[in-house]
Amino acid sequence: MNTANPETEGKLARSLGLWAVVLFGLAYMTPMIVYGTFGILAEASQGMVPMTYILALCAVLLTAVSYGKMAYIFPVAGSAYTYARNSIGSGVGFVVGWAVLLDYFFLPMVIWLIGAAYLNEAFPGIPTQVWLLAFIAITTAINIIGIAFASKVNFVLMIMQSLMVAVFIALCIHYIVGAQGAGGLLSVEPFFNSEVPFSFAFAGAAIAAYSFLGFDAVTTLTEETINPKKNMPRAIMLIALIGGFVFVVAAYFAQLVHPGGEFDNVDAAAFTIAAKIGGDLFSGIFLIGLVIAQFASGLAAQTSVGRLLFAMGRDRVLPKAVFGYIHPHFNTPVYNLVLAGLVGLVALYLDVVTSASFINFGAFLAFTFVNLSMVSLFLKKHEALAESSFLTTLVIPLAGAAFNLYLLFSLDLKAILLGCVWLGIGIAYLAFMTKGFSVPPPEVSYVEPDLDEAK
Repeated sequence: MNTANPETEGKLARSLGLWAVVLFGLAYMTPMIVYGTFGILAEASQGMVPMTYILALCAVLLTAVSYGKMAYIFPVAGSAYTYARNSIGSGVGFVVGWAVLLDYFFLPMVIWLIGAAYLNEAFPGIPTQVWLLAFIAITTAINIIGIAFASKVNFVLMIMQSLMVAVFIALCIHYIVGAQGAGGLLSVEPFFNSEVPFSFAFAGAAIAAYSFLGFDAVTTLTEETINPKKNMPRAIMLIALIGGFVFVVAAYFAQLVHPGGEFDNVDAAAFTIAAKIGGDLFSGIFLIGLVIAQFASGLAAQTSVGRLLFAMGRDRVLPKAVFGYIHPHFNTPVYNLVLAGLVGLVALYLDVVTSASFINFGAFLAFTFVNLSMVSLFLKKHEALAESSFLTTLVIPLAGAAFNLYLLFSLDLKAILLGCVWLGIGIAYLAFMTKGFSVPPPEVSYVEPDLDEAK
């Protein structure tokens, strides 16, 4: 068992290999999101979408180094919450976990809402609410049945959307060569335009980071991963690199097809490009691909929020009877998954812009504190870092923290204000739970037997 009281607490089952974890991370990121947000990024960056992804990838890779090391040192569920709690302190860990909930809790809702909006556009006779309820019900059922089953479903969905991205890129190349010749495939303008201030690229990067959410989320699957000390750090880096490569390449060719950042409808920019390169038939197929991508992403996102709530419930930071419960047959945190589905119902009263406006606030804050957690361990001379280099334990984490803070303050003012309100609520709850900060938050010592040999 993983906790201090093995007689009464549940345990997650190990069934995920390296590539199963990588696929969950990529599904969470949703490779096709590069098209779903292309118009927004093109407008924000004034036609430098590939560069926005490169800048966002830099922040992600710097942070991925710290995530990988933290997953090795603390191979348990909880992600940024667990790392900050064990490295800096219980109070900081709680605040970071609360900030991460902002991301994890609302991201599935946004994913389901976007998918429902796509389907409503294709079938206007069926209300968006019906599609939303279907998304929530199906993904919740699959996740409750178990992580192994969800992994198999996820594999099929990832293959389908990967093929769609490949076809889209191929059609872009065919269109460009037909219109401009092979020379049209090479251009620096998607990366740098002397007529556009580079600050626009950073503004776009603050939004583009949304597409990378998922490389970190797989750390919540640590206790269900085979040999996590070896596989989790590898998975984190592979997810960031593969996802970043796909985003940059896909955005590059789409930007060549449609230079600049002006569209008649920014939200439907990808459909405009799809119709341009493949006609009405392909734009219809492309719509199906986007819906599949949203379903896969929602499946992975709900999985992660369920595991994060389980870690906090097991620590008694949240009511343990509910949040720390594992179903004896399915070996899944059933109550947490159902709660995530219920939170998704809030989307019935919101639009995509409102619900998504402050997700990145929690993400950037979590990324910053994962890096600072590594710095804290370095300053404390933690024994696990004895053979690690100065570069990966101090220089890179400090650079990652600074980069993520810069992107955080590049967010829209409304997103920052909403994020601060959410943090205020969390700090108030922490004050109540600790009797005015007079006692430390609940804390459990993790013991993972035979971790390296777990099969």
